[in-house]
Amino acid sequence: MGSLGRCLARSLLRGQPGPSRPPGPRCYGSAPPELQEKTLVLVKPDAVQRRLVGTVIQRFERRGFKLVAMKMLQADQGLLDKHYQQLRQKPFYPALLAYMTSGPLVAMVSPVPQVWEGYNVVRSTRAMVGDTNSAAAAAGTIRGDLSMHVSRNVVHASDSVETAQREIGFWFQRDELVAWESGDRDYTYGP
Repeated sequence: MGSLGRCLARSLLRGQPGPSRPPGPRCYGSAPPELQEKTLVLVKPDAVQRRLVGTVIQRFERRGFKLVAMKMLQADQGLLDKHYQQLRQKPFYPALLAYMTSGPLVAMVSPVPQVWEGYNVVRSTRAMVGDTNSAAAAAGTIRGDLSMHVSRNVVHASDSVETAQREIGFWFQRDELVAWESGDRDYTYGP
């Protein structure tokens, strides 16, 4: 049986009771390491209050990124002190802390904290989010379209792969990240 036949046979066995799929390579080849990159996105309290969570999620899904973790929570000072460690000595930090604890937020990994996963997801997310200062954020970016002021800029996004790994660890336990296969990966990234 050729590779196409093996792919078809495996796809027919998915979800069927009994033995697992036949051994062998995946039909779409090995995913490049970049597909394993993850980033953290926080939908901040202003966006939650304005009911923009779905709009933010939709932007990432339309881009082709895969959501692997999400939760809504009320952040406390201890968590925010860890997350914003590099800003703690800044004069605006007390106002930032008050804002970030003013209401619930959504955390997402990559995939309200959210963790998203995808090819160059950190760099692409930063481009999608736009400049921290809403007045300088380009139209078409999340902040350019949805934010009016730097102190209410809708989302946080990790600025590097290393920062994302650290921040994801603050907001999520390892078992909260869901590993799942997206059926549209070949259509998004190619074979």
